Formats: sequence, C-alpha cells, structure tokens
Amino acid sequence: MENRNSFFSLVLKQDGTYLRLYPAVGVGKQIDYDEINNYLTDKRIYDYDIRAVGQAITALHDRPVEVKLTPVTVLPENEYVRITVSLDRMYAVGRFYPPSTHGQHMTVNEVMKSLTQSGVRYGILKNNINSFFTNRKYCEDYLLARGTSAVEGKDAIITYNFNTDNTLKPKLNEDGTVDFHQLDTISSINKGDILATLSPAVQGKAGMNVCGNAILPKKVVNRILRHGRHIHLSEDGLIMYSDVSGHAVLTAGKVFVSDTYEVLANVDASTGDIVYEGNIAVKGNVITGYSITAKGDIIVNGVVEGALLVAGGQIILKRGMQGMNKGRMEAGSNIISKFIENAQVVAGGYVTTEAILHSKVSAKGDIVVGGRKGFITGGETHSGTTITVKNAGSTMGTNTLLEVGFDPAIIEEYRNLEKSIIKMKADMEKLLPVLEAYKKKINSGEKLSRDKLDYIRLATEKCLALRNEIKESGSRYDQLKIEMNNCEGGSISVKNIAYPGVKIVISNVNYYVRKEVHYSKFIRDRADIKIVGL
Repeated sequence: MENRNSFFSLVLKQDGTYLRLYPAVGVGKQIDYDEINNYLTDKRIYDYDIRAVGQAITALHDRPVEVKLTPVTVLPENEYVRITVSLDRMYAVGRFYPPSTHGQHMTVNEVMKSLTQSGVRYGILKNNINSFFTNRKYCEDYLLARGTSAVEGKDAIITYNFNTDNTLKPKLNEDGTVDFHQLDTISSINKGDILATLSPAVQGKAGMNVCGNAILPKKVVNRILRHGRHIHLSEDGLIMYSDVSGHAVLTAGKVFVSDTYEVLANVDASTGDIVYEGNIAVKGNVITGYSITAKGDIIVNGVVEGALLVAGGQIILKRGMQGMNKGRMEAGSNIISKFIENAQVVAGGYVTTEAILHSKVSAKGDIVVGGRKGFITGGETHSGTTITVKNAGSTMGTNTLLEVGFDPAIIEEYRNLEKSIIKMKADMEKLLPVLEAYKKKINSGEKLSRDKLDYIRLATEKCLALRNEIKESGSRYDQLKIEMNNCEGGSISVKNIAYPGVKIVISNVNYYVRKEVHYSKFIRDRADIKIVGL
C-alpha cells in the first residue's frame, strides 16, 4: 500500500464553493486546520464556516468528506506550490496543492518559475520535481533545492620531537633537596635528528546556498618551520633536521640548537663577558662584575657572585648565588638554585631553591623553598601562582614580603606607570605657570624675542605630548588596576613557622603576621586573607 498524506481541494458548484477532504493512506499524516487556513488565505477566501471545516477534519476517516465553505462560487484555482526556504538558505521545500474544479495542472516550467520568484537559483533538484509529476502527492514536502556546504580546511600543525614543556619540575631527593644529577630539563639532540615536522594547512572549499550566495569556509592558519643556525629543512620544507649534536630549545616559535659552550674554569678576567646563542655550562664560579647571556640554558657548577646571568631558557646553579647586592638572574623559563642571597631574580617559569636571604625574587610560576631549612628571610618574594616555604621571616622580626596572585611583571609595570605618571604631572605643573605668564604678556601687547617665542612653542608641544602620554599611561594604569583587583588566585603555604614581621599579600589583600603561625596555608577569602591548616 502506498502511503499518502491527507489533502484537500476546492470544489466549485452552482450554489457555492466547497472543500473536499481526502483521508490519509497508510501511515500518511492527517491534515490540520492551519494548513487549510493558510491555503484559503493565500487564495483570498476569508469568509468561510470555520466550525464546519473543523467538524469535517474530525469526521475524516476512510472516505472523502465535503463541506460547504461559502455560498459564493469563486473562480477556478490552478494547481499550486508553496515554496519555503530554510532560515540558513541551505534548502528549499515545495508543498503542492491540487487544482480546483476546472483548474489547470502545473508544468515543470511553472515550478521552476515559482522557485525563481522565491529567490532560489542554485542546487535545484530536477529529479525531485519530476517525481512529483510522475506521482502527484499533495500536502507533502518535496525537497526541491539543496545548497552545498562549505568544506572546512585544516590548520597547519607543527609537531616538535623534543621537550617544549618548561613546566616540568626537577626530581627531589627524600630530604626535599633538588637532585642535580637528574634534572631532565634540557632537551638533548644528536646530529641528524628530526627536530620537528610540519603538516601543512589544507585550504577549505567554498559552498553555496540555494539563493546563489557563496558560503566561505573559515580561514586556516598557515605555519612554517622557523629555526636558527645548525638546522636545515627538507626540500619540501616539512621536516626539520639538526646539523649538530647538542640541545634544542623552542623560543617564540623558533627552534634553536647548538653545541653547549663549556667554560672549564671560572667566568672571570680570563674569559670576559660571555654571550652565546645556545646553552652555556660553567664548571667553576662566576665572579663579581662579569655577565653571561645565553639564548638557551645556563648551568653553573660553582657559586655565582655579584654577576649578571640572563638566559632565554633555564638557569641552574648547583651551589647558588651570593649576590652581594649586585647579583642578578633573569630567565625566560625556570630558575633552580641551591640558595639565593642578596640578589635580584626574575623567572618566566618557576623558582626552586633551598633558601632566599635578603633578595628580591619574582616568578611567573610557583616559588618552592624546600630542603633542610627552606627559609625566606628579608626582601621581597613575588609569585604569580603559589609560594611554598618551610620558614618565613626570622626570630629577629626581619621584614619579609611574600606576595602572590598575579604576574610579577604586571606589578612591576603597574608601579613603574605610577611613578611615571607622578613625574609627568609634576613636569606639567612646572611648565603650565610659565606658559600662562607668557600668555599674559602676549595678550598685553608685549613683544617677545625670537628665543622666547621658540621656547613657548617647544614648551607648548611638550605640554601636549605630556598630556597625551599621561592619558595613555593612565588608561593602561587603570586597566592594570582592574586586572589586579579582579584577581583572586594564589596561595602561600608555610610548612613550619611564619614569624612576626612577615607581610602576606594575596591579590592586593594584605595580612601582617603579628605572632608565630605554624603549619598553615594563607588564601584569599573575598576581601580578607584566611589561614587554614596544612
């Protein structure tokens, strides 16, 4: 048995216009009142017996039912198709209705014209149109047009075959000290190793909706293999090889390899300052007044005195830094040191040490002070995430600042902006009275020398420049202030004792340790700092 939906047609008689309802066949759907009403509205038949139509629908079972709509005999209606275009314009559906008495059947050309009038110009399914004319089914949806979806492309993907994760932390001994024999933080490579492979981007293909409008795929991200010296690419640019044995690092999307530059003794007058593209290993000490700059890692077996160490990667000091208030370390990644004394330290990753004494230490990641004593005494220690320490401050009440909650670089920028804005406003206050005095002289008719006029011009330009700079700096200052005020993260854990004299700052909320606090964790609780047990 062929399935058919219930449908209807207009029957024109001498005494008026009738509606004939045909029952569904098989699993076909029953007609509903809204569809009949919409059709009659389209045909401008408004005044009809709604109740009689409703009763006829209810009475429709296994044989046709006829109901009188109006005593007026309307003009014949031809076969009709209502075109519906989907909201995304990706398909168009036609729903056909039979002709009335004396009405004419549609042709294929008339269906095509109806599609055109509905804005359908692409993806017309002629076979589906022909299927209607082969076997007419009314009040059923025919898919008459279908758009072509866009084919999305694929972003280029680079796969690195060496460690690019700078968050890996060193292995600790049972007593909490760092095992310098198993750091596993440097990516060793051999000559001929494949460092990276590139899966190139695949461009997408545009589609088109049924209205003839192009549907563009998302833009794909193209990438290339970027590298420094001692590296070459395959002819197609998809494979990266190392030309040397050494270490590989990824810095700002660019791969660097080099043989490690080894200093067999001290960095001192015999070597001068050292600048190197790769990693640097120093067997001895780094003497006060000298510097080491490396794009990779810096490893020092001995003691670093009041020297400058700058690394694009990690800094590892197996004995520590005795900075004499001159020493400074800056690392793009992590800093691992036996101890840090009277020095300034800035790390783009985490800091791991056994002692921090009268130093200024800033890290974007965690700061962990462990080992046998594990103390932070004096100075300032800033972490973007967490600080973990055994003992904070000292029995002597040494002023010690521990601060967490946002990137130390943001704090530094915020404080520098604050100083800069104050200075610029002071400069403005010095210039404005002078310019005002000259303005009064000019308004009174006094003639000024060319030197004074030049001074007025330059001072006015400087005032304008200062005003713009104050505005820009103030905007950035306010933005940073909002970021800092909205920051709620970070915690400070003291595994043994926090002594009086320690100041705790978590996201701009302050807490002063007045009496010893044992085995506790400091966290922010709204506008206060809460102490919980470990």
